[in-house]
Amino acid sequence: MAAEQPGRDEALPPQLARLPPGRHGLPRDFVAANHRDRLIAACSQQVQERGYGDTTVAHIIKAAAVSRRTFYEHFDDKEACFIATYDLLMSYLRARVFTAFEAESSWPDRVRAGLGAMLDSFAEQPGLARLAMVEPLAAGPPVSEHHRLAVADFASLLVDAPDVHVADRAAGEAEKAVVAGLASLVTRRIVLGQAEQLPALLPDLVATALTPFLGAAEAERIARE
Repeated sequence: MAAEQPGRDEALPPQLARLPPGRHGLPRDFVAANHRDRLIAACSQQVQERGYGDTTVAHIIKAAAVSRRTFYEHFDDKEACFIATYDLLMSYLRARVFTAFEAESSWPDRVRAGLGAMLDSFAEQPGLARLAMVEPLAAGPPVSEHHRLAVADFASLLVDAPDVHVADRAAGEAEKAVVAGLASLVTRRIVLGQAEQLPALLPDLVATALTPFLGAAEAERIARE
């Protein structure tokens, strides 16, 4: 069908341009990696434009300028392609957040820096913010559970708190609850179309993150500094 045919090169972003036609002499593994990268870039582009529910495999292969056969050589279905796209985005976000976190010396400053890096990343690219935090929730249980686990991974930002931890809580439960709360606050703003305004939310997020460990008064003081 026409919807399944590759799109025209001139209609695509540069990073999705086709490989040279014919006997280009490129190694097979390079060609395969190039196809996979273009499918991931196309999935990101299409989901940002259409939403996960309205994006089809046909949309992705047309944007990536590859055949349907090539798509299924790399992914079982749209869900698998989206998860690969999501994982790449979260890997980028995690690296940026943890780099900011490690650049500070005190634990409260580390938390502030990590949260600030996350909010800045989302504000800079609202479409990717929606892909990271909103679309997984509409993609069905396997993807939403994958998203929940990926977000929970950020709890490690709080695990290294000094001896201000609540002594009698179950190991890690406070951190996971805090991260889930922060994710909910951020997601709500993105749904409302306010991703570009997220950096202004930093004091509130810092106070929310620090309160279980430092107490409300101290957390609020640090958050408003």
